[in-house]
Amino acid sequence: MSLQQTRRTPRPEARAGLGAAFVLLALIIIVEIADGDQPNYLGLLSLPPLLSAAFAGWRSVLITGAACVGVGVAFAVPDHWQASVVLQLVAVCLSTGIGIGVAKFRGRQLEQLATLTHLASVAQQAILRPIGPQAGNLAISGRYVSASAEADIGGDLYEALDTPYGTRLLIGDVRGKGLEAVRLASGVLGSYRHVAYERSDLRAIVSDLDRAVSRSVGYEDFVTAAVIEERGGTLTVVNCGHPPPLLLRRGQVISLDPPAPAPPLGFMPAPPPRVERLEPGDRLLLYTDGLTEARRNGEFFPIQERAWGLLGHGTVADGLASLETALLDWVHGVLDDDIALVLLEYTATRPPVEPATPSWAVGES
Repeated sequence: MSLQQTRRTPRPEARAGLGAAFVLLALIIIVEIADGDQPNYLGLLSLPPLLSAAFAGWRSVLITGAACVGVGVAFAVPDHWQASVVLQLVAVCLSTGIGIGVAKFRGRQLEQLATLTHLASVAQQAILRPIGPQAGNLAISGRYVSASAEADIGGDLYEALDTPYGTRLLIGDVRGKGLEAVRLASGVLGSYRHVAYERSDLRAIVSDLDRAVSRSVGYEDFVTAAVIEERGGTLTVVNCGHPPPLLLRRGQVISLDPPAPAPPLGFMPAPPPRVERLEPGDRLLLYTDGLTEARRNGEFFPIQERAWGLLGHGTVADGLASLETALLDWVHGVLDDDIALVLLEYTATRPPVEPATPSWAVGES
C-alpha cells in the first residue's frame, strides 16, 4: 500500500471517535427528552464535535456539529427561542468551528508523521538488505522486529555475504536510537560489505570496523557486534561485546560464549575467536539484546529454554516466524527495544573428511 493510499484509508480510531460522538449525542437527546418540554441541556451539544475532533477528520467534525445544531433547533422549535437557547446554539456552532480547526491541524501533523515514518522505513530497508535464502552451505533468514508500531527504525544491523573466504555474517547493535543510530549502522554495514571480501582474518575485519566506528561516534558511543564465518564446516565466531550466538544441535541449545570477553566496536577490541565444527542440520541463532531483555512482569523471555521448540522445525524462516510470535505474545505486544534476528542452518549433507582451516588461521599456518 502506498503512502497516499494510507492517508486516504480511515483509521480505526477515527471511526471509533465518530461513533463515540454520536453515542454522546444520543445520550444528550435522551436526557433532554426525559427532562420535559423545556430545553435545559442544549449546551451539552457542544461536546460531541470536540470529542469527534480528538479522533476524526474535519469532515467528520462538521457532520457531527451539523447533527448537533439540527438537534438543538429541533428542541427549540417552535416555542423555546429564548436568548439562552440561542446562545447555547451559538456555542454549539463555535465548538464545531473550533473542532474543525483542531482536526485540520491534527491531520496535518499526522500527515507529516506518516511521511517521516515512510522515509524512515525506506531508509531502514535500504540499509538492511534482504539476506538469504542461501549463502554457501548455509540456509539463512533474517527478521527485524521493531519496538515501535509507527516506524521500523533503529540501530540493529545484520548482513550475510558469500566471500572467497567462506560465508561471513555480521550482527550488531548500535548504542542509541533514531536517525543517528541508523547513520552509524549504515557506516558499519558499508565498511563490512567492503572489508569482508578483502580480509582473510576475521580479527582484521574487526579492526577495520572498530576504526570506522571510532571515526563516526563520540567517546560514549559504541557498537556491539559479532562476526561469524562458515568455511568447509568450520564455524568461527569473533565476538565484540555482543550476546553470544545459540547453536541448536539434536535438541540441545549451546551458547557459544567467547573464550574471553572483549569490548564493543569503538573501544579497540581484540577478541579471541571461538571455533566449532558444524554437523549437518545444525542451526545457529544470531540476535541483538532486545531479545534477552524482553520481559513480562519482570520475567525475561526464556530464549534458551524455548529455542529448540521454536526454532528447530520447518525452514529457518518458519523458525523465526515462530520465535517472533512467541516473543510478542510473551510481552503482550509491547517491546522495549528493537530486535534483529538471523537464523542459519548448515545444509551440507555430510561433514568434510578433514576439518577446514579457519580463514583467520591461514596466514599463521
